[in-house]
Amino acid sequence: MKYQILVDSSSDIMPDYVKNTEIGFGIIPLSIYVGEKEFVDNENLKPLEMLHEMHESKEKSRSACPSPEAWSAKFKDAEYTFCIAMTNRLSGTYNSASVARDMAENKENIHVFDTLATSGTMQLVVDKIVELIESGAEFSTIVPTVEEFIKSRHLFFILHRFDNLVANGRMSKFAGFMAKTLIIRPVCTASPEGTIDMVSKSIGALGAYKKLVELASARCEDFKDRKLVITHCDNLEDAEKIRDMLLAVCPFKEVDIHEMRGLCSYYALDKGLIICF
Repeated sequence: MKYQILVDSSSDIMPDYVKNTEIGFGIIPLSIYVGEKEFVDNENLKPLEMLHEMHESKEKSRSACPSPEAWSAKFKDAEYTFCIAMTNRLSGTYNSASVARDMAENKENIHVFDTLATSGTMQLVVDKIVELIESGAEFSTIVPTVEEFIKSRHLFFILHRFDNLVANGRMSKFAGFMAKTLIIRPVCTASPEGTIDMVSKSIGALGAYKKLVELASARCEDFKDRKLVITHCDNLEDAEKIRDMLLAVCPFKEVDIHEMRGLCSYYALDKGLIICF
């Protein structure tokens, strides 16, 4: 096989996502630990059951990135490999994939993308790589094109709870404190550096959704050329509400709504929403 795409499980997509059978595709799972119990973020994990066990447990929980060996075990399956990792500022996944590449005999044929985000943004990167491969683009052209594509993507999220982001050092304690109130609902975004920024504080969920639409509509003008991806943790109703509010002012060419996998569910927690375009 000439090309393959490897992505970590924070992408929130499943192993059958890429339909072109001439393009290899694999998902490298992260893990979530509740005490000593490990939940591997593969297609068999049931995120809501994991969260229920976490909420019931008195033990600390944490996440763990995949090892370099988990990435390198797949490199032999194709001549060229694209690795897509969540932001290096919040996870060691990018570094793990980079170590694996540096150890590979054909490292010049392997590229690791730091998406500076997670979830739907990574899905959009997969889409772009597939599009370029199918157009006949070569490896040397795909890499810089996708690096520029990543810089033009946007991610917002609205969570009901920030407990695990704060406890695992992914977000400041102040932001977590703000989110614990029943009145204030923060809207957050992925910064250009791949960190978490709180960009507004609204009264209640509906106020946050209206603010999200306002912020999103100001980010770019080429919505007709963009795909909107909304992932949710057991909150389809609000995901569809945000979709409808966004489409009223932002004419996206395509919309995809689906549930988060384990890693994003662990950080977004119950009712969390991630919006990418």
